[in-house]
Amino acid sequence: MDEEYDVVVLGTGLTECILSGLLSKEGKKVLHMDRNDYYGGDSASLNLTQLYRKFRPGQEPPSELGRDRDYAVDLIPKFIIASGEMTQILVHTDVTRYLEFKQIAGSFVYRDGKISKVPSTEMEAVRSPLMGLFEKRRAKKFFEFLQNWKDEDPATHQGIDLDKDSMKTVYEKFGLEPGTQDFIGHAMALYLDDDYITKTARATYNRIVLYTSSMARYGKSPYIYPLYGLGELPQSFARLSAIYGGTYMLDKTIDEIVTDEQGKFVGVRSGGETVKAKQVIGDPSYFGAGKQTEGKLRVVEESKVIRAICVLKHPIPETDDSDSCQIIIPQNQVGRRNDIYIAMVSSTHNVCAKGIHIAIVSTIVETDKPELEIAPGLKLLGPIHDKFVSISPVYTPTTTGQDDNIFITQSYDATSHFETVVEDVQDVWKRVTGSDLVLKKQEVEVQQ
Repeated sequence: MDEEYDVVVLGTGLTECILSGLLSKEGKKVLHMDRNDYYGGDSASLNLTQLYRKFRPGQEPPSELGRDRDYAVDLIPKFIIASGEMTQILVHTDVTRYLEFKQIAGSFVYRDGKISKVPSTEMEAVRSPLMGLFEKRRAKKFFEFLQNWKDEDPATHQGIDLDKDSMKTVYEKFGLEPGTQDFIGHAMALYLDDDYITKTARATYNRIVLYTSSMARYGKSPYIYPLYGLGELPQSFARLSAIYGGTYMLDKTIDEIVTDEQGKFVGVRSGGETVKAKQVIGDPSYFGAGKQTEGKLRVVEESKVIRAICVLKHPIPETDDSDSCQIIIPQNQVGRRNDIYIAMVSSTHNVCAKGIHIAIVSTIVETDKPELEIAPGLKLLGPIHDKFVSISPVYTPTTTGQDDNIFITQSYDATSHFETVVEDVQDVWKRVTGSDLVLKKQEVEVQQ
């Protein structure tokens, strides 16, 4: 470890692996280290033995669940939006050659005690059981307005200015009921809470268009998912980095982030060895995770996310026997500030044994009784064969890293997709390199 590197990357989570892959491709000399003996960090997919070792140390997985190697259970439940930024990164880097994708079969929303499909066109809005007759007409007009909008043609604006008017104003113009606003804002624009309503409408318009264009691309839902679990994503970017000369060291303890008298980054110490580099990128767990390291508080806790991995022996009721789906429970439906998400996959995605379904229920923690907070989501699953619950802090860095060359990524949030991960990648990339990350646009092949 005597060589000097351009960048040392700590942790093999998805964010870190994308960055090391992109930096290696740009010709940077990258060393990537992880304290674990597997790739993925918090965004890994675990086999049965690893799952039980993590949540039930000393307990053997029951034989009735099938073979160990049939399982790849995600720790962080997220889907890829078909037309989203993550898809662009996958295509731009060509890591799609290491991956196969399958569609997620359904996108649902919980309303008034029932699960219903999320409508994404004016035709689906007209058929949706989510609305009464008059509300359907209003929703149809709203979707037509979105579809016909052209920035350069004021005739399509109907008196609305997306950059000045709030989303509240737009909803009021079309007379949409609170329940309809719920599924548009939360199940289509995918906001976690209602803060967006008072902000200008442009961002929400962009999010709804992203949802509808992703839906139109492959049909059943706007989401795609890699076969063999999300842990395949960081591994694929690690391969990309290795092809371009990146070096990987797993199962390596990180004992110290070494800085000079001015507090600038010099290197990383592991045991008796110190590796030198110009810059370091890493996840919050390597930088004190909310505690002071080297006399500095480098990351702070923003919130906590509760996730319950549930093993089911049946599809989720009321989802048309879907082999995979997402269900969003908007916060207003259950008297909360944040939405509850359910992500379900099955053996068709090569992540569990035949006849098993894996559903993960998650939300941002609001009280001192987090398990009670996900109860409305657990109730929708039917009988739960087994359940593994984790509560994880969400950390954000306290500085940009530009003064000391220490660049820290954010923890994975409660959103159900990868768009915020890509925002973090773009943000860290700009801070590390000084320039914007520019991506090529292309299509991804998906199994039907």
